Amino acid sequence: MPVRPVREPPGGAGPVLSAAMDKTLIVTNDFPPRPGGIQAFLHNMALRLDPDRVVVYASTWKRGAEGEAATAAFDADQPFTVIRDRTTMLLPTPRVTRRAAELLRTHGCSSVWFGAAAPLGLMGPALREAGARRLVATTHGHEAGWAQLPASRQLLRRIGEGTDTLTYLGEYTRSRIAAALTPAAAGRMVQLPPGVDEKTFHPDSGGDLVRDRLGLTDRPVVVCVSRLVPRKGQDTLILAMPAILAEQPDAVLLIVGGGPYEGQLRKLAARTGVLDSVRFTGPVPWAELPAHYGAGDVFAMPCRTRRGGLDVEGLGIVYLEASATGLPVVAGDSGGAPDAVLDGETGWVVRGGSAEESAERINALLGDAELRRRMGERGRAWVEEKWRWDLLAERLRELL
Repeated sequence: MPVRPVREPPGGAGPVLSAAMDKTLIVTNDFPPRPGGIQAFLHNMALRLDPDRVVVYASTWKRGAEGEAATAAFDADQPFTVIRDRTTMLLPTPRVTRRAAELLRTHGCSSVWFGAAAPLGLMGPALREAGARRLVATTHGHEAGWAQLPASRQLLRRIGEGTDTLTYLGEYTRSRIAAALTPAAAGRMVQLPPGVDEKTFHPDSGGDLVRDRLGLTDRPVVVCVSRLVPRKGQDTLILAMPAILAEQPDAVLLIVGGGPYEGQLRKLAARTGVLDSVRFTGPVPWAELPAHYGAGDVFAMPCRTRRGGLDVEGLGIVYLEASATGLPVVAGDSGGAPDAVLDGETGWVVRGGSAEESAERINALLGDAELRRRMGERGRAWVEEKWRWDLLAERLRELL
């Protein structure tokens, strides 16, 4: 039976539980039902730890009856204890730090996992003083941005000194973050990327049903699954469509996901004259994502780095989910995205923002079924070899 979340009375220290068993306190802003890749990363890892040894301290997703109801329903369905702070954004303030220390002691936690190192890892020394023996902080793409600015760089250095291990997604993020740390802290960094559920994302995920529903049964489909924001490169794909259609007149670009950039993308498709060849699904429930990947012949997301390196792709788990589904991928060269592709084997890396390069690689794949099959099979095998959740969760258990 799922363990229902502990609800603490206002101003109280909460119920006292047995501390006979060492536990891990996960401190995070990034936890479902708040959507996003980091949220899915943390949740999947938490589900693979011993539920009797996990306590999650997370921010509230959003205020209001609807948001609170969704959060309560989600928390009640988890096999571990979830405690929500009243704020929608946890920061390492004195109040939040005291609360985390209280939870550490009350629930008998001996280790702490900060779901995002910056800024929550600044609480590390206080939680060690409260009794934590192991402090692990996970870095993502935004910490690489922190490493470039003098003030935030100093804070990142403090986080490295105050924790036992900083984890990193791939070589891109490691090299940039390590440059901001002391040599000792940089030497303690360990790779811990998100994984892929190869049993959920697989070649027979139901793509034909999505194609039928959207009227795409006999058309070549380029699929992009991601939040609609400028960095991801859906606009580059739209600009590539005239060149793609010149070689594949029936091709369609299937854009899966929602986000603030959707209106501008629709206008761009109209201005480019390809609106009839672009389909927007809007947000898709998690359970339907594998089928939407499977509806494609090629997966493409030519992401690009923006804002002088502050807006960068940390890894790009979507490329690995596409590979697990058996699709060849076309990835942008932003940040750590190339770490999720074996260039020339599971797909290709192109210059982010280059419609010309994107169209060239997509056309090569759409025009060669054997090449698609070979790259898709290699991608699936690579996911099974290196990117399974159970392998990565075991690494986290060792760190904690």
